[in-house]
Amino acid sequence: MRKTILSAAALLWGTTAIAETDMLIVGNAGSSVMDRFRSGQSVEDLTDQYSAFGQVVSVKDAEADDMSRAALRFLTQSDSETDMSAVMLTGRFVTTGGETYLLPSTVSSNVDITVALTEGLPLSPLLAELAQHPGQALLMIGSEDFELQNTRLLTVGIGTPDLPQGVTMVTGTPTDIAGFAASLPRRSVVRLADSSDLSLRGYVPSDLTFFEEERETPEPQVIEVTSTDADEALWAKVSARSDLQGYEDYLSAFPNGLYADQARAQIEEIKAEPMRAERLAEEALNLSRDQRREIQRDLTLLEYEPRGIDGIFGPGSRAAIRRWQEANAFEVTSYLTREQITRLGAQADRRAAELEEEARQRQAEQERQDRAYWQETGALGDAAGFRAYLSRYPDGVYAEVAQERLAAIEAEAREQAAAQDRAAWDTAANADTIEAYQDYLRAFPQGAFADEAEARIEALQIPSDERRAIAQAEAQEAALNLPQSARRLAEARLKELGLKPGSVDGTFDDKTRRAIRRYQEARNITVTGYLDQQTVVRLLAGSLLR
Repeated sequence: MRKTILSAAALLWGTTAIAETDMLIVGNAGSSVMDRFRSGQSVEDLTDQYSAFGQVVSVKDAEADDMSRAALRFLTQSDSETDMSAVMLTGRFVTTGGETYLLPSTVSSNVDITVALTEGLPLSPLLAELAQHPGQALLMIGSEDFELQNTRLLTVGIGTPDLPQGVTMVTGTPTDIAGFAASLPRRSVVRLADSSDLSLRGYVPSDLTFFEEERETPEPQVIEVTSTDADEALWAKVSARSDLQGYEDYLSAFPNGLYADQARAQIEEIKAEPMRAERLAEEALNLSRDQRREIQRDLTLLEYEPRGIDGIFGPGSRAAIRRWQEANAFEVTSYLTREQITRLGAQADRRAAELEEEARQRQAEQERQDRAYWQETGALGDAAGFRAYLSRYPDGVYAEVAQERLAAIEAEAREQAAAQDRAAWDTAANADTIEAYQDYLRAFPQGAFADEAEARIEALQIPSDERRAIAQAEAQEAALNLPQSARRLAEARLKELGLKPGSVDGTFDDKTRRAIRRYQEARNITVTGYLDQQTVVRLLAGSLLR
């Protein structure tokens, strides 16, 4: 057997040279003397520190052109020698749609969508570069809080960026991020972030470190090694497969091989994650964020609540997937296969059709009862009949007709009322309180507006729990943070269903609320007149969430 004499330094070539790193630093956060004492590092200091690890492009207090030039230089300097890529951004951030922008340092709080799009530094090109270095890609963001005057199409902050596979993201205040960056080399990312009260997302294994210092090359020593051709060839195959059997096969062939320690470490990592193969299989599907939203919508329709439709598979979504897999006799892993996604989508489509048919039948029966009651009340044409009808069916088929005719009767009564009666009624109506209407009735028990006063008293005597329910429903709708385009889609859908929402303009007025109540009542959803997640899923399943 041929033998080769190699030095220990040659055998360890992969660990003796320091990794070549490309880094971008943009420091746009407003800094004070106290901030610098707390962080311990300025942009210049960090640039000097990290230059020891590779190429650093940095800029501070940057205008739009400065940021663009720095980002372009960073993006174009990466080459085949680059082993690691890092980005540090501090300052004011805004989010619109699926993009996040770092604003120029001189931009005030009076920023609009045009400024963000034309002057802001977008995050997506930087994420695309980081994605080229999975496992060795670091994004540090220090977001400065500020009050945004123009919130149309914009929100303050970084939102929830869609991180590529293998990218680590650290977020916090600018001061904390600067301190983190200054202390990061050779430190555990997880422990350092925890001690600094920073948030971690993306690729975060427990032993993750970046910027390890260069190891000293050992003194050459003679080591007798068997020819490595077969060792290298087998390792290339098993590392490409990256499965348990492959690493075990390698150790069987080369128990003391060049990569024996790495093989054993990989075996331990695989055994520590029972569903590793299933996770990797789902990741290989490369599901987009919209596709994950569609899956969450399907789970919601089938009543496997994922706790949000945001395109992020967190604990709630994984628990919902497990429940669905168990109910459908699949292996319970919490990770989806292509076959399961197809089955889930078909079930959701079928259930959506069933729910719409149930709603159609329920609405038809409700309208039948509605029309019958109208014949007994409002069709008689008097104020008492109109009020009786509106009391039972405030959002009924004839609600608009009843209100218009009742208003005409009241207008006629007003014309006939004595000046004193009319003045007293105006006072009560302007106050619009139970006490004011009771005062009117005491003064004019047979007044021209007595019936209307009694009706208003009854309407104002809403139980406190009902008022709380309405307030809660209003808060739930606000939490959805629906853009104007989605609100217009909702109104268009209500109009398409013949529920009379008024103008399709994205503004929810009384007509819109009535249409929403009609929709909810026909579909056996809690009737509030406000949109919640269940109503949105049912109403906009075909347009907003797909």
